[in-house]
Amino acid sequence: MELWQLKQMQSLPLEAKISKSQQRIREWYEHWDGNVYVSFSGGKDSTVLLHLVRELYPDVPAVFCDTGLEFPEIKKFVRQTENVIIIRPAMSFRKVLDTYGYPIIGKEVAECVEGARRGQAYRLRRFDPSYKSMFNVSKWAFLLDAPFQISGKCCEVMKKRPFRKYEKETGRKPFLGTMAAESKLRTQSWLKTGCNAFENKRPVSQPLSFWTEADIWSYLRKFDVPYSTIYDMGYQRTGCIFCMFGCHLEPYPNKFQRLSQTHPKLYEYCMRDRSEGGLGLSSVLDYIGVDYEFRGEQLGLEWEEDTG
Repeated sequence: MELWQLKQMQSLPLEAKISKSQQRIREWYEHWDGNVYVSFSGGKDSTVLLHLVRELYPDVPAVFCDTGLEFPEIKKFVRQTENVIIIRPAMSFRKVLDTYGYPIIGKEVAECVEGARRGQAYRLRRFDPSYKSMFNVSKWAFLLDAPFQISGKCCEVMKKRPFRKYEKETGRKPFLGTMAAESKLRTQSWLKTGCNAFENKRPVSQPLSFWTEADIWSYLRKFDVPYSTIYDMGYQRTGCIFCMFGCHLEPYPNKFQRLSQTHPKLYEYCMRDRSEGGLGLSSVLDYIGVDYEFRGEQLGLEWEEDTG
């Protein structure tokens, strides 16, 4: 596929996108004789995907990976959704931090830091300013001297492995609610395979690939689809609470500043030093120059009392 084709599809009206996504869903379902499932995170994107799939095939199961890193509001919404299978990782987040390190900046940078520290020359070369890449890794060279471990393996251990285990046990092939607009990596993935990657080592269908965030909200409102109340608290992304990928790019209040107001107990656990039973995120955020303290301005939001 070409980039112009993606941009052309992204500019289509919602009705046309729904039609094209339904076509991709049918193709995937029929190719695998209905032995498919929806990867369901409880977030708005996978909520739209699940609604689209079940409008065509009501009995397709949703699979939710309970990593222990989700917002309480996400877990509550998942429990309220019908036909959801719960799977779990074999390793806790604390164990991931102990074994591999903290997920910071982004997967590409984290993997380069981890590999370079292990002596992988091809990773170390990425930190040379003359190295040509779509990712500006060289600006993060100071992380090579960070006094803590850094890794991009968190998603692999906490999410990808449990889903692969489920797929191996059941033979089911996944629908994923990812969109090309979310990152350069996802754009490149779509350009290689399109929405339905039948020939991938791990076959996946991503029928929302050419949608935008605005399309997601339009769909939810147009069809009055219930979604998690976490979005009413001002959160735009509802992935793992403790993940630091991309937080350096967020405007005030960033995810941790907002967390201090909406879920103070979880915030305190995040920031507390490891020696005191916390996750030690405050020292990591200090090192990469990300402010995590709320400065007193009112968020102007209402939310349920924190039960975390």
